[in-house]
Amino acid sequence: MEISISKAASQKALPDENDLTFGTVFADHMFNMDYDPKQGWHNPRIEPYQPIVMDPSTMVLHYGQSIFEGLKAFKSASGDIRLFRPQENFRRFNRSAQRMCIPQFDEALALDALRSLLEVDRRWVPGAAGTSLYIRPTIIAMDPFLGVRASHTYRFFIILCPVGAYYKEGFNPVKIWVTDQYVRAVRGGTGEVKTAGNYAASLYAGEKAHDIGYTQVLWLDGVELKYVEEVGSMNIFFVIDDEIITPALSGSILSGITRDTVIALSAMWGKPVSQRRISIDEVFEAHRAGRLQEVFGTGTAAVISPVGEIKYKDETIRVGNGGVGHWAHKFFEAITDIQYGRKQGPDGWIVTL
Repeated sequence: MEISISKAASQKALPDENDLTFGTVFADHMFNMDYDPKQGWHNPRIEPYQPIVMDPSTMVLHYGQSIFEGLKAFKSASGDIRLFRPQENFRRFNRSAQRMCIPQFDEALALDALRSLLEVDRRWVPGAAGTSLYIRPTIIAMDPFLGVRASHTYRFFIILCPVGAYYKEGFNPVKIWVTDQYVRAVRGGTGEVKTAGNYAASLYAGEKAHDIGYTQVLWLDGVELKYVEEVGSMNIFFVIDDEIITPALSGSILSGITRDTVIALSAMWGKPVSQRRISIDEVFEAHRAGRLQEVFGTGTAAVISPVGEIKYKDETIRVGNGGVGHWAHKFFEAITDIQYGRKQGPDGWIVTL
């Protein structure tokens, strides 16, 4: 399919690159594509950023049939625009679509559409240190219908947002709170899917964490409330006795692209990551014995987020010396060096405009 382009009549003023927040300012254009049973996915187009008009009965508003992705574009020192492993995002996006009864899309077309959109809005990719252009592909159910079934029509759109650091702490240790009262997902549910409902389910515990001075919630498994799963917006890693450990994917944990990147880099460095069940009691017992060396989260938004403090029930532990650990720093430097073009990464990890 040919992607049509309709440019905005005027351009917005660019925000100050040195004062970017996350998710508040959006580029001039967006990509849109529609689906219906007769035509399939059709009418791929780039057009001015604008509201999506929908009926009050539109199914996504009532039944939550919605999926999304998150990736970034980076500007190198030479001015090249670089995408980091975008094929993996669109591959995971289609897996989410399948689980949420949304029709599969052409991943090559989606990547072409993203490249075209970035060419149109190239000026929105910031160049200041640590900044990037956040990319949000989304698919929502569009039938005007009140009834519990899969929609027959859908909208696929991509919007762009220049961003700085995701956490106000920047690349400094964050504090996380472990809840043993609330759960985010269970095996067999939608925990491994990037669907809106998963994030809605996390909000209440997230607010309670903020109320007591913590940045994020560390979720335990939804059955035994015993095994570590993931942080609110990140996968989680522990370093115990020089062993790098991350919870194994179980069907209730998101298969993070940055998580996979850390595992791949570790293997390249001869330091395989152990993917296994790890209980919160094991983590705290390792700390008491002086064996817990590091904790860090991984995700597109923050890349690597060191964890400096964990609270569980009535016990609070300080991780390491409270600073950024060796492995967190090593992974952060390696990944961002590849993203910004300072170093060469494995074949296929970077798509350059």
